Amino acid sequence: MDRVDGLAKVTGQARYAADHLPEGTVFLYPIGATIAHGRVAAVDATEALAIHGVVAVLSHRNAPRIEAPTPDLAVLQSPVVDHRGQFVAAVVAESPVTAREAAAAVRVRYETEPHRVELRDDAEGLYAPEKMLVGATDSLLGDVDRALREAVVGLDRTYTTPYAHNNPMEPHATVAWWTEDGELRMHDANQGSHSIAADVATAFGLRPHQVRVTSPYVGGGFGSKLYTHPHVLLTALAATAVGRPVSCALTRQQMFTSVGHRPAMIQRIRLGAEPDGRLVAISHEIVQQSSAHQEYAEHAARPTRMMYAAPHRRTTHRLAPLHLPLPTIMRAPGDCPGMFALESALDELAEACGVDPVELRIRNEPALAPETGRPFSSRHLVECLREGARRFGWAERDPTPRARRQGRWLLGTGVAAATYPATRVPATAEVTAHPDGDYTVAIDASDIGTGAWTVLTQIAADALRTDPRRIRLRIGDSALPPAPGAGGSRGTASWGTAVLEAAHELRRRLEEYGGQVPPDGLRARVASEPSAWADRFAMSGFGAHFVRARVDMDSGETRVDQMLGVFAVGRLVNAKTARSQLSGGMIMGLSMALHEGTRLDPALGLFTNADFAQYHVACNADVGQIDVVCLDEEDPYVNPLGAKGLGEIGIVGAAAAVAAAVYHATGVRVRDLPIHPERLLRG
Repeated sequence: MDRVDGLAKVTGQARYAADHLPEGTVFLYPIGATIAHGRVAAVDATEALAIHGVVAVLSHRNAPRIEAPTPDLAVLQSPVVDHRGQFVAAVVAESPVTAREAAAAVRVRYETEPHRVELRDDAEGLYAPEKMLVGATDSLLGDVDRALREAVVGLDRTYTTPYAHNNPMEPHATVAWWTEDGELRMHDANQGSHSIAADVATAFGLRPHQVRVTSPYVGGGFGSKLYTHPHVLLTALAATAVGRPVSCALTRQQMFTSVGHRPAMIQRIRLGAEPDGRLVAISHEIVQQSSAHQEYAEHAARPTRMMYAAPHRRTTHRLAPLHLPLPTIMRAPGDCPGMFALESALDELAEACGVDPVELRIRNEPALAPETGRPFSSRHLVECLREGARRFGWAERDPTPRARRQGRWLLGTGVAAATYPATRVPATAEVTAHPDGDYTVAIDASDIGTGAWTVLTQIAADALRTDPRRIRLRIGDSALPPAPGAGGSRGTASWGTAVLEAAHELRRRLEEYGGQVPPDGLRARVASEPSAWADRFAMSGFGAHFVRARVDMDSGETRVDQMLGVFAVGRLVNAKTARSQLSGGMIMGLSMALHEGTRLDPALGLFTNADFAQYHVACNADVGQIDVVCLDEEDPYVNPLGAKGLGEIGIVGAAAAVAAAVYHATGVRVRDLPIHPERLLRG
């Protein structure tokens, strides 16, 4: 089934947040701090206010007071500056050009204080967070240190991943205004309107129904639009202050300091193994950046806790609170950087043991989830590895590094495993039958380009046994039945289950009416719950990445000619959108391996490559052949759809496969991403 929203998007009929301009709208331009730590001593808006068309200049001295739900959202509530780029003032004007011009005329004077921005694993002040995004901070089974000491084969490696920024095609934007009834309305680019509305209601002391946030079309997010960010509250503050609708669309540069990023990480992995490669001990210790004003902790060790069998195992997470912006979710948070380290270490262990890297992973396949002891609802990692190896021609591979050339190019191949949990959370859907034969399906789901418009239409049509063209789908509105935001590969599983169950309930009720829809229509509303099997089984999708790369022996230029991903992700609701998601994730993994990384000037606390001229994201010219294969898999425990979710698993492990292929080509092991030419030439 083709995308139901495709025509609206390619013809410009789909309206995104900043496209909505209520009558009388004025425009906001935020002003970011030019120091990394200190206080705002004075704000002189005299020159800016003299510019024709300027409506107001806001700062902590005159902004309306709010009860921010988190420290990061206390925008313009105090003079304290905790990172460069933090909003310290804002201009509201009749046009966006005037607002930006006037912002340059606002004079902000600071009292600076020493800042800390360098991530080091031996720094003072590292601490164990009480709460992670997911799971426990640390885990321990057995006697890891003894097992590592006594292991026949040992490996001790440190891997680093850099700061990285989401760069969705649509920049973050919010339009806010107050109604005559005292309600706050917002068009906002987000991944979940309910949570945004809840944060705004808390900040302004409103009841939930007094805030309505709409977001039916979103131009990408990758996690950066899942949480409320300061510009959302700043826009609402401005609407309160000037009494008119206010529009704020962040610039690309502002998105590097205002809507989060993937935190940099230092990961030490120690492995102990028998000569045949079977693991006896795993230790995964992670140090990652958090912010000085609010804690953020990713679960980078989660995959290590369940991927491979070993009797002795330990994982730890430590945070370094730095004067940098608050990190946020970015493309499989935690699992993605964590699997780069784990799978890279597995590749190194395979070489140390003289075992093929595919075979090494198969030898360490666990019968049960290693830390919980639960059975897997389904686990087909071995099948993915074997099917991928067959399709890729892996058996013909010469394992010797730097052994194959084609002219000036060094050729190599690499492999890595992939995994991502299959989860489902509560969601509510409402389905209404109309006398004309149409159905309205309402749920506050979010489509960030992943295909929710299409698959929810498809699920509803299948369940109602009708043509998809008879489905009127409504999503992206906090006034609709509540549902989780788009994140964690749980959208289709959660929203789809709610839609499915509501459709079934409607059909049951229709039978009570003899199959005839009453003149006023008939409605069914169902709140679905998480899987009843969630506490009995370990539930995850699995996959395997195979990569063919070449490296210029003189310049270090690296090209990826082929990526093959084989996945076991349950039932595919829509094969076309599924392939798009998986191949998109694999390309993101390529981009992570070779291109993406935000550079930091430690003296200034400044991200220095904060635009598309200097922060490279993989584009068509960087991508060779992408092959996606999904195994037939039945998993009756994850949800009634049998879908495990596939938004994240495409990227998880992909960077490690690219790094392994580059090593195989060059004989240079790069453990610090991205793999830029200078790192290869230094090797």
